[in-house]
Amino acid sequence: MDACLFAVAFWLAHVLRANVDIANFLGRVPEDSSFETYVWMYLILLPAAPLILEAQGFYNRPMLYSRRTTIWALFKACLFMTLILVLVLFLAKLLIARWVVIWFGGISFILVLAKEELVRLMSKSKLAQAQARRRFILVGPRDETSDMRAQLKAKSEEAIEILAELNLNETHVERLVELLHEHSVNGVILSGRHSNFEQVEEVIHACELEGVEAWLVADFFKTQISRASFDDYFGWPVMVFRATPEASWESVLKLLVDYIGAVLLLILSAIPLVLVALLVKITSPGPVLFRQQRSGLNGQPFTIYKFRTMVTNAEQLQAELAAMNEMSGPVFKLSRDPRITPIGRWLRKFSLDEFPQLVNVLRGEMSLVGPRPLPVGEVKRFHDLAHRRRLSVKPGLTCLWQISGRNNVSDFKDWVRLDLEYIDNWSLWLDLKILWRTVPIVLTGAGAK
Repeated sequence: MDACLFAVAFWLAHVLRANVDIANFLGRVPEDSSFETYVWMYLILLPAAPLILEAQGFYNRPMLYSRRTTIWALFKACLFMTLILVLVLFLAKLLIARWVVIWFGGISFILVLAKEELVRLMSKSKLAQAQARRRFILVGPRDETSDMRAQLKAKSEEAIEILAELNLNETHVERLVELLHEHSVNGVILSGRHSNFEQVEEVIHACELEGVEAWLVADFFKTQISRASFDDYFGWPVMVFRATPEASWESVLKLLVDYIGAVLLLILSAIPLVLVALLVKITSPGPVLFRQQRSGLNGQPFTIYKFRTMVTNAEQLQAELAAMNEMSGPVFKLSRDPRITPIGRWLRKFSLDEFPQLVNVLRGEMSLVGPRPLPVGEVKRFHDLAHRRRLSVKPGLTCLWQISGRNNVSDFKDWVRLDLEYIDNWSLWLDLKILWRTVPIVLTGAGAK
């Protein structure tokens, strides 16, 4: 339904732009091109709309959720869809009035929000609530089922009705079967925290025979960071504890942004990069590119590319400068590093030395946004094993550290804290915000030394 509403919004935006009366009323020139020229774009817009909404968590919420959260998720999705429309038009070399693009975003937002309000209104009727209400039996130790009942009542009192509680330590599974027949329940919620696994298996088997859903609350282990998810691996039911963002359509879109962004940046900056390469070659002896082994995803070494900004024997001279290190921890940072060449100092100020890493992005070794990759030797000197969690995602060209003062951060723990904050709160929206805030920092050289 949402995909169709986005399709209608695109058509209405074109009609609104092309209509002579409305266009004249608004003081615009009518659009000459017919809508048939753009019909093929539905092949992209129709599947993209629900995927973008899914990536923003639009479908991972109760029906009667707060309007503020719904509007914010919908606004971000409409913004992304508008950007996708602009990108498709650019790649297809099609010209379309800018008001069509703007109206597409606005109309799609209004249509989907109106649909949400209609669904909200219909769901408040007594008939709809009766059909949507789910009836459950809680199974487990008395203290655990009481706790679950209180939490369910606080979070979804209107959607769930608890008909009975059963403690298998005091009665047999046959009593559960009797309750299933008496109450015509939709499902059984089973606490497996301190239950005997044989009892758990009996309950699940009984539910199988009755055709009733069995929900196992599997909080056996208390984790600090990891989020549990369930998966099927070659027929094995597997519980996965993951401390990094789970694979999703949002991560697929991040991959597309990486490749498309890297290609566009390389094309747009091709001539300036050639001039930078010539300056590096002319102003100091040695190769144009600096290659170094860095730690990538999960610590996998890869060769990073940068424009050379130091003398050719810089790595050998680092040992002599170790006492002047301005960064605590295993990394080496020196604001007035004597190894840097005159042109290198200018390249570093505006981050031009980092542009060859777009090749690393195209090779899948890096991302546009992610924790900065450290040399393999510095990673081996990590004293706190918790710091290695920054290796759990693909390294990037920019991250929270770059937009939070770059070289003004002198404590490695603060650097890691910013990286872990990015990992724990990752979203495609966060990536786009970081990229947006990186642009003025690079253009002005803010925070660089």
